[in-house]
Parts: sequence; C-alpha cells; structure tokens
Amino acid sequence: MQLTNRLLNIFSNISILLGVALGIGGIVRGGSLFIAAGTAGVALKARSRRRFDFYFPLIIAIALFALAVALPHGR
Repeated sequence: MQLTNRLLNIFSNISILLGVALGIGGIVRGGSLFIAAGTAGVALKARSRRRFDFYFPLIIAIALFALAVALPHGR
C-alpha cells in the first residue's frame, strides 16, 4: 500500500490529537512520542516543497522525541 499525502495527513493529525489528549491526561512521555510522530508525518508530507518546510518540522520532531526519551519520571 502506497502512503499518499492524504493518508499521511490523516495519520499525522490523529497522532497529534492523540498525543495532546495523552499529555492532558498526564501521560507526558507517550503524548510527546505521539506528537513527535505526527510532526514527522507533517514533515514527510512537505518533502517535495522547499527545504525549510521539510527540515524545520523534522528537527522539531527529532528534538521532541529525544526529550520524551530523556524524561526522568515521565509516565
């Protein structure tokens, strides 16, 4: 199955919404990981556009993933 931009957009938005809901519920590490995955999906959607539109969200996703893994007592 080929990953189209529409399907990638849907999965990214669902992942971000799920991450925000988990973060509000107190599961900070899981929420951060879902938000990072959603942001990476948004970056992949913009891979054929300008460089800034691709790399900036991708760097944010990588930084958020590293922060989520480095949390000492994240639930």
